[in-house]
Amino acid sequence: MADTSAVFLTEQQIMIRDSARRVAAEVIAPTAAERDRTSAWPHTELKQLAELGFLGMLVPEEYGGVGAGVVEFCLAQYEFAGADAGLATILHVHNFTALCIAIHGTEEQKRRYLPAMACGESIGAFLLSEPQAGSDTAALRATGRRDGDYYILDGAKQFISNGSQAGVAIAFVLTSKDAGKRGASTFIIDPKQPGYTITRIENKLGQHTAHTAAISLEGFRVPRENLLRAEGEGYSLVMSGLSDGRIGIAFIAAGVARAALDAAVAYAKDREAYGRPIAELQGVSFDLADMAAQVEIAYQYSLHAARLCAEGIECSKEASIAKLFASEIAEKVCSEAIQIHGGYGYLTDFPVERYSRDVRVCKIYEGTSHIQKLIIARSLM
Repeated sequence: MADTSAVFLTEQQIMIRDSARRVAAEVIAPTAAERDRTSAWPHTELKQLAELGFLGMLVPEEYGGVGAGVVEFCLAQYEFAGADAGLATILHVHNFTALCIAIHGTEEQKRRYLPAMACGESIGAFLLSEPQAGSDTAALRATGRRDGDYYILDGAKQFISNGSQAGVAIAFVLTSKDAGKRGASTFIIDPKQPGYTITRIENKLGQHTAHTAAISLEGFRVPRENLLRAEGEGYSLVMSGLSDGRIGIAFIAAGVARAALDAAVAYAKDREAYGRPIAELQGVSFDLADMAAQVEIAYQYSLHAARLCAEGIECSKEASIAKLFASEIAEKVCSEAIQIHGGYGYLTDFPVERYSRDVRVCKIYEGTSHIQKLIIARSLM
């Protein structure tokens, strides 16, 4: 059967996708199971990815990046996620942190932070969620008070991807408690400065490669010039980037689902029962057909949403549909892949149990499935 996955992709997009596919197979996949077992941060792998430009994909060329768009980045993520969803999450958070600075930062901020991010010298993180403020972004309690030419940041941040390894981060805090979400501001901060404390690295069900930290900001001094956009514009800044992020997660989910499908097909063709490969049994073949249809639809719709985003078309509904559908079907596809493997699917010797654990969080981060349904429902009214 002909491969139609490259139809309507540009030559550059095909080149980036194929390059990412080779890197996923040669650099990421061989060490993925061991990293999952030991929760090791992928220092060596990230260095190699940086040398190939994948840590600076969304950084403009004048600041040392590749200057690729959201579509190109998502195509690469689709390949990386199939090898290691945790590593894809690291890249997701890093690249979108860089994109946020590239879009909203001053010229001085861009020149100061983006080159180091593009070459992998500095990993990015976004300090958004708090113990009591996850889906309800406006419920944040972390504060930033003015002190001469500085702001003093205080508060607790929770579920911060890359938070324990970050060289640069964006912190979301209240600079005016009485103004509600209109009093929220964002700052570019240096996690190596005093007052930034890693209080815990979470033990998680999956994505062990992607470290998730609890962070305490205590008397953290940040220069006034590190304010990202104007004071009080933090909430609109965060909201403006959610569609991009949700589309990125949709591709991670779809990439894991495709890897699970590929593993299930390979196993079903090799495993024999009743004198023939189980792939020839109607029940198994029908399950594989359902899985293939779901993966293809998730990929194609996510690509549609990414193209809208790249063209600057308002696509919050499409982004939510992509994330909702891709993350929901990915969990089902991974579960079916385990079922097709039978008892072997439950063992760590085979990758499908890792895929199942890794993909579960896609229904939670960057907005839960309920949040996506709420956004879609509102768009219908």
